[in-house]
Amino acid sequence: MSTAKTISSALISVFSKDGLEPIVQKLHEHGVTLYSTGGTETFIKDLGIPVVPVEDVTSYPSILGGRVKTLHPKVFGGILNRQDHEGDVQQMTEYNIPQIDLVIVDLYPFEKTVASGASEADIIEKIDIGGISLIRAAAKNFKDTVIVASVDDYALFLETITNNNCATTLEERRLFATKAFHTSSHYDTAIFNYFNTNETYYKESVANGQVLRYGENPHQKGFFFGEFDKMFSKLHGKELSYNNLLDVDAAVNLIAEFKNDAPTFAILKHNNACGIATRETVKEAYLDALAGDPTSAFGGVLITNTKIDRAAAEEITKLFCEVVIAPAYDDDAVAILEEKKNRIILVQHDVALPEKQVRTCLNGLLVQDRDNITDNKEHFKTVTITAPTEQEVEDLVFASKVCKHTKSNTIVFAKNKQLLASGTGETSRVDALRHAVEKAGSFNFSLEGAVMASDAFFPFPDCVELAKNAGITAVVQPGGSIKDELSINYCNENGVSMVFTGTRHFKH
Repeated sequence: MSTAKTISSALISVFSKDGLEPIVQKLHEHGVTLYSTGGTETFIKDLGIPVVPVEDVTSYPSILGGRVKTLHPKVFGGILNRQDHEGDVQQMTEYNIPQIDLVIVDLYPFEKTVASGASEADIIEKIDIGGISLIRAAAKNFKDTVIVASVDDYALFLETITNNNCATTLEERRLFATKAFHTSSHYDTAIFNYFNTNETYYKESVANGQVLRYGENPHQKGFFFGEFDKMFSKLHGKELSYNNLLDVDAAVNLIAEFKNDAPTFAILKHNNACGIATRETVKEAYLDALAGDPTSAFGGVLITNTKIDRAAAEEITKLFCEVVIAPAYDDDAVAILEEKKNRIILVQHDVALPEKQVRTCLNGLLVQDRDNITDNKEHFKTVTITAPTEQEVEDLVFASKVCKHTKSNTIVFAKNKQLLASGTGETSRVDALRHAVEKAGSFNFSLEGAVMASDAFFPFPDCVELAKNAGITAVVQPGGSIKDELSINYCNENGVSMVFTGTRHFKH
């Protein structure tokens, strides 16, 4: 038995008329009876195409300021009837209910209205009732009824009926029903989140998933759900991978700490900064960032808070790197960077990041607020006899920003607003410190007069002792250990300054 059904009647009630005209024309060519309401009815009439007002079917006008137009048994009976069900067929005749084979709906723009800063009264009026009901009814009855639930699906539907003489298969109707249920669930999620004040409820709906080449490893499938094109303009290069995106995310979060600072350049590898520096020019910032760890920089992600000029591009292009990110580029800089075919060049736009962070955990999700606290000198409480110098304070702020975006346990060494070394992701803070000392030495950095940042408190004085022996003169840490005095006393006895921030910055 064929599952193909020819459309003979359609109910069209849409907010957006964009792209609707060719569909209406095509339906008219095939002799489809059109039913409609309000502005859509006027739109169809203006095309010179016959249309039956819904109130002629229901014997009720649009009431309550347009809040009730299609909510009527004759409308929903026409959509929900089962054409192979004897009882339904009899009742369709008994109550003079017209068959409706196709429903086209485009909902009121609730999300756009909220985003516009409209009043609550205007927002409430953009909660679609009739449209959402039509969508669910037609999608439920996809066996007999076609549902086109969004302007985004107009093109696909027009192609379908053009290729099939205004008929659809069961598989096509199921596909449109799937899209419709996505539309309705996404819409309801947006409404719920507008009203929701209970943080123990979590709902999210993200459309337009992008298929990636693979996930973290080639045997894993990978997808990105988000609006990448709002955050970046891609000027050049291959498609971004799952791992590229993780590094880009880490880079964007790190450089945000330096948004209003002098030219700052960071190089990241495996979500951690292997080099970062703040200088007078972007070229100088890049070169000093690269000096922090030129070995790890190979194949890394590069990001800056300022425009990349020709001088910087000429240096950057000497390095094999996966991604370069900047808020702007000089034209000749882009031309230089494009010389490497696969290098990804992104322009970063000023877009707010989500306030909630989400990750899978066990058989559920972990959700937390974004760490929006950036340590600065106003947060510093000097707890030692010796206070940090003005230059040390600047370096402590710099080191603390980097430390916040480095995997725990972490220790960061910095001097003159340059990352000298870091110990990242260690199971022991002492091991992180030893690793950082060893790494600084491997790249010929002297730690004399450098500062140290820690993402969490020191339970024992061993870390400050090791740091002092390496040449560190100032330390920033959150404090809060019951044995803080042990570290403070060691610093006092050895002329090291230490400040507490009161804020821990674990990053797992």
